[in-house]
Amino acid sequence: MKILVTGATGFIGQNLVKFLIDKNYEVHCIVRSKSNISKINNKVKIFKYDENIDSLIIYLKKEKFNGVIHLASLFLTTHKENDISNLISSNIKFGTELLEACINSNVQWFINTGTFWQNYKNEKYNPINLYAATKEAFQDIAKYYTETSNLTFTTIKLNDTFGPSDTRNKIFNIWNKIAKSGESLSMSAGEQIIDISYIEDVINAYYILIKHLNSDERFEFKNKVFAVKSEERMTLKELSKVFENATNTKLNINWDRRPYRNRECMFPWEDSKIVPNWKPKYTLKQAIIKTFEED
Repeated sequence: MKILVTGATGFIGQNLVKFLIDKNYEVHCIVRSKSNISKINNKVKIFKYDENIDSLIIYLKKEKFNGVIHLASLFLTTHKENDISNLISSNIKFGTELLEACINSNVQWFINTGTFWQNYKNEKYNPINLYAATKEAFQDIAKYYTETSNLTFTTIKLNDTFGPSDTRNKIFNIWNKIAKSGESLSMSAGEQIIDISYIEDVINAYYILIKHLNSDERFEFKNKVFAVKSEERMTLKELSKVFENATNTKLNINWDRRPYRNRECMFPWEDSKIVPNWKPKYTLKQAIIKTFEED
């Protein structure tokens, strides 16, 4: 089995690549020419993309990949005028070039990564921000390629994720920092419902979907959208208590001291099906303990 992964330098990508290597898959990764690849598993074969689509097509034809897992994206909570070009280039243009190369090299399947933020207020399509709008636009473009070829294109939508060695400025890392330092943190009223998934469970969802796509039922997944979601959704304020209990710490949080963001997601996307045969392995408390037990 030979798989091409984009976004391998990110938190999810690093974990997914390591998992696939451990499962004896042959893994190749596309990176930008200036990307820092020091954290990518050294057993991975690297292709540095110079934005020349001809070289991308030649590469995919040569390697004959079974499938592609597309994690790469530019994430911005809010954008400025100067961000528009980069958002479109990263989240639409690159993915479309990759689809074109897949069609030209007879790749069998393509796993896209979407976001719950495409479904503000649980609507079928209502992007929270321009980032989410570009993610939806790419899915729409993919429909053309699946209608004109045998490529099976499937999307996994993710919300918040966490796990060991996560260097992102995410909520658990922020809380872990103030728990150690004793400093206070001003936050919103904390009434928003949080859906957050442990990285090992997220990676397992991709693995199960890969197995589906390499079976005789592959075409049943054409243009389908699945979610990785927690079985323990709760308010942000309730989540802080779970974190305190799991880490045996006390958080000095000043609630209701900051306004909610513009278009704050008060409840996560619910109208979703999970990846068939997948379910979280860990409770939220267990996952938090595993994340910070060696910290």
